[in-house]
Amino acid sequence: MDPAHVFVFGVMGYLYLKRKRKRRTWVHEINAARPTHGHFVTLYRPLRERDPVKFFNYMRMSIASFDELLSRVREPLTKRDTNMRPAIPPEEMIVITLRYLASGCSLKDLHYSFRVGRSTAGEIVRKVCQTIWETMKGECLPRPTHTACLEIAAGFWERANFPNCLGAVDGKHVRIVKPPHSGSLYQNYKHYFSIGLLAVSDANYSFVYVDVGSYGKDSDSTLFRNSTLWNEIESGTLNIPRAAPLPGSDVTVPYAFVGDEAFGLSTHLLRPYSGTHLTVKKRVFNYRLSRARRYVECTFGILTNKWRILHRPLDVNVDFCVDIVKCCCILHNYVRARDGFNFDDTLTVVGLEDDVNYDIIAV
Repeated sequence: MDPAHVFVFGVMGYLYLKRKRKRRTWVHEINAARPTHGHFVTLYRPLRERDPVKFFNYMRMSIASFDELLSRVREPLTKRDTNMRPAIPPEEMIVITLRYLASGCSLKDLHYSFRVGRSTAGEIVRKVCQTIWETMKGECLPRPTHTACLEIAAGFWERANFPNCLGAVDGKHVRIVKPPHSGSLYQNYKHYFSIGLLAVSDANYSFVYVDVGSYGKDSDSTLFRNSTLWNEIESGTLNIPRAAPLPGSDVTVPYAFVGDEAFGLSTHLLRPYSGTHLTVKKRVFNYRLSRARRYVECTFGILTNKWRILHRPLDVNVDFCVDIVKCCCILHNYVRARDGFNFDDTLTVVGLEDDVNYDIIAV
């Protein structure tokens, strides 16, 4: 082989090696430092060991509530280690998810703070949200029994002076990034993209029923008419107590939910009188109904103030959005039942001021 050929082959080999793609490492060096530099080690553990108040602010629940939640979902979240890498433990998976829901950060933020891959963070959050919903919905959102309905009605009579009330119903638009090829299905009347959250709350600011995932274009009345709750009301399968006399009266009226003007009037759903020239009795009725209805609005406010992921557009696919909202509703009831209210989450909600003295539990 003459020197010219040797030179040509040498140049070709050099160019090939120069252009050859560098092999990706199995674990990025940032993620490789997770056992020593991730927030699970550097922030979560010190807060847990030294500062319960800061822990509550960080996780949005007490240490006892966190441990109970972990015990409930540990088994379905546990994965086996592989020859390539150890599995992320359930405790760390829950911490990652709660920080995502509580802070409203992005999945990329989780990648840098907890030293896990961006796609891994998304898989963790979705798996934990689905597991919390499936594991806890029977306890935190049980189907109302006859006795539970009577207790809800007693709560509304005591707090809002509204008798025979089964709950306050309302809809909320949860912002999302426009799904691809969806047209205007998810665009609501406020001209942003959303999915619908229909909810019923009691007088203790807890959810009694939720329905998540409808198109943003649907009205509150449409959400209600398409819900399983309405189907149970119409079919008579919901445990609604028999009509009972109004307090201090012989007039018997059925038990009913209360909603705003967006809902249609029916036997078991009351709405305010419309118009401006109303009689005194109708104005008093509207005032009482408004006091009862505000509980679901305040419940929405508490939900979004605590789980601040709901303050920004959700930039994941629609099914993932539904999982996030369902999980937030479960966690709302879970923390409400165990830890009460935290002032930072409630005092900014309009309508709670009248109840501060006897209803909000300081943590």
